[in-house]
Amino acid sequence: MIAVLGAGPAGLTAAYELTRHGQPCVVLEQGSQVGGLSRTVEHNGYLFDIGGHRFYTAVPLIEKIWTETLDEDMLVRPRLSRIYYRQHFFQYPLEPMNVVRGLGPVEVFRCGLSYAFARFRKRGNEKHFEEWVSNRFGKRLFEIFFRTYTEKVWGIPCDEIGAEWAAQRIRGLSFGTLVKQTLLSGRKPVRSLIKEFLYPRRGPGMMWDRMRARVEKAGGRVLTNHPVEAIEMEDGRVAAVRAGGQRFEVDGVISTLALGDLLPMVEPPPPQPALRAAAGLRYRDFLTVALMVRGRGLFPDNWIYIHEPGVKVGRIQNYTNWSPEMAPDPEMSCLGMEYFCFEGDGLWTSSDEQLGELARREIASLGLVDPARIEGFAVVRVPKAYPMYDGAYRDHRQTLGSWFRGIPNLEAAGRNGLHRYDNQDHAMLSGIMAARNLIGGHFDLFEWQQNDYLEDAESALAAEWAKLEATQPAVPKPISGSGDAVR
Repeated sequence: MIAVLGAGPAGLTAAYELTRHGQPCVVLEQGSQVGGLSRTVEHNGYLFDIGGHRFYTAVPLIEKIWTETLDEDMLVRPRLSRIYYRQHFFQYPLEPMNVVRGLGPVEVFRCGLSYAFARFRKRGNEKHFEEWVSNRFGKRLFEIFFRTYTEKVWGIPCDEIGAEWAAQRIRGLSFGTLVKQTLLSGRKPVRSLIKEFLYPRRGPGMMWDRMRARVEKAGGRVLTNHPVEAIEMEDGRVAAVRAGGQRFEVDGVISTLALGDLLPMVEPPPPQPALRAAAGLRYRDFLTVALMVRGRGLFPDNWIYIHEPGVKVGRIQNYTNWSPEMAPDPEMSCLGMEYFCFEGDGLWTSSDEQLGELARREIASLGLVDPARIEGFAVVRVPKAYPMYDGAYRDHRQTLGSWFRGIPNLEAAGRNGLHRYDNQDHAMLSGIMAARNLIGGHFDLFEWQQNDYLEDAESALAAEWAKLEATQPAVPKPISGSGDAVR
């Protein structure tokens, strides 16, 4: 029997793959609900995500699993997201004429002067994000469209983030290209984002509830309220897992747990370098204040990026624009006020009542909702939501990868299991590959490459992974020597 630790997308997909090959398995989940970061939270009949989860992928295999699992309950939804700054909305991705109208002629003139100054007095050798952006857009546009949101999400000053992240995120775009697009209105935009996406009728958790049912129907077990307590090793292999007061003898383990949580549970303990590496990995945490608001059509967006420096909220979801069924009453809306934080900081430790009042006050100050229409709220805190790529993370991952390679029946998968900031489809495919490894595959998930001697079926799977790499979310990395800034 193989134990899968964690019932998020990676863990449940790994279990699905194991049962597909007739391999007995048990999924051990510490919470009462499956889905991990992709679960849907219910509060008094209102449904909301832990962040918005679009179902969009470049890999047919993953889309096939989604559509087969949900069938007619998978909706095709239009996508609209905008940036909010100083009571104006800006299309995302940026559209030149929309930027001009939103900023107004005086601010556009100032931005032009700032850009001209940047071109004549280019700053430094572009070591950090702020320099890279300011050199291409000018300091004023950097302050408007880049600084505030980036620092809210990652908690790192922009002059401590490596310039290569900007090159990944904003490649092909500059002030000059914006001007050219404005003058040549028929020119094709530099970059475009998908205009529609798949979304389950009652939120992403619907997908994972159904996947749990598929695993169980195929003979696998999914046990919630079973936090992992210990990983027992014997002769260099995992022999058993203790979870939820039970002991499970195993032939193999797939872990999607955060590495900093997994390694301290191993008995006997791993070598000190591996333990130090696991403890050294860092995360950005996250909380959502869901607001139940009287009225529909409050704004047309699925979500809004909040670049306003005077508020702490970083992004606002309108879940009833993702699916009308996210609120039980057709006259009500469910909004998600999203705050990025570090576990233990002032936001994280605020009471639910304080957070509810903060969300009410901030959405009113933004002019998006009359606070008198807010009829309730709920708070969800999510630790370790975003793996962070600080100055030491790469060395830590290499150390941990070496440790995993020394245990032939232990695999890691998923966002926290591999400490890799990935999308839902990436997590699912990593679960499939981890499952294949325990039944004869040869994927090195810490190095993201496969051996040359793979059979054709596995080569095809590796090719699917290569497609996903093109859509892998970029994560900022502190410049050399600033890793300690990521608290």
